[in-house]
Amino acid sequence: MMFKNKLGIKNQIELANIEEKITKLKAIRLFEEKKMDLFEVGTFKGLSQIHKYLFEDVYDFAGDIRKENISKGNFRFASVVYLEDALKKIDKMPHTNFDEIVQKYIEMNVAHPFREGNGRSMRIWLDLMLKKQINMVVDWSKINKEDYLLAMERSPIKNVEIKFLLEQALTNKIEDRQVYIKGIDVSYNYEGYNIYVTEELENEI
Repeated sequence: MMFKNKLGIKNQIELANIEEKITKLKAIRLFEEKKMDLFEVGTFKGLSQIHKYLFEDVYDFAGDIRKENISKGNFRFASVVYLEDALKKIDKMPHTNFDEIVQKYIEMNVAHPFREGNGRSMRIWLDLMLKKQINMVVDWSKINKEDYLLAMERSPIKNVEIKFLLEQALTNKIEDRQVYIKGIDVSYNYEGYNIYVTEELENEI
């Protein structure tokens, strides 16, 4: 689907490529300039702050709750009628240990609060919770794309698979630049964005 954008791009492929480049550069800055330290952890506000920072140069809706119903494949995400209430309930969910954090992540994925860029923003949001509460982050390079997507698709009904994948990929290298940079590439690849290698974009900062 073609989104109205700040760049005036009218070709979907061109937009996807430019969006990937711009937002990966912003993701690098999140780490390099420690901007994530300023965001709330485990709340929709914090997720919105991440999303806005990544996408504000491309879309007017960056950081804003979507006003449209959306779906992926046969799965429909939370209806806009109930979305704000769902986000309030998710905010109240505890996130003090691994199991609670993963369940909160699953519920936020079901909500899918933004028009675009949910997964990429939420995986950073997840790592911030894990980093703060258990001093760990996910090494996303250890999680196969197909395994992850299938586990997330099943997670609202059965969360065992996604918990297993995430737990096996946990690392205590919470400030490791390579773990973060490689993780951004993997996270984007989950969504089909793989034109640019994040590490090769760093010279453009």
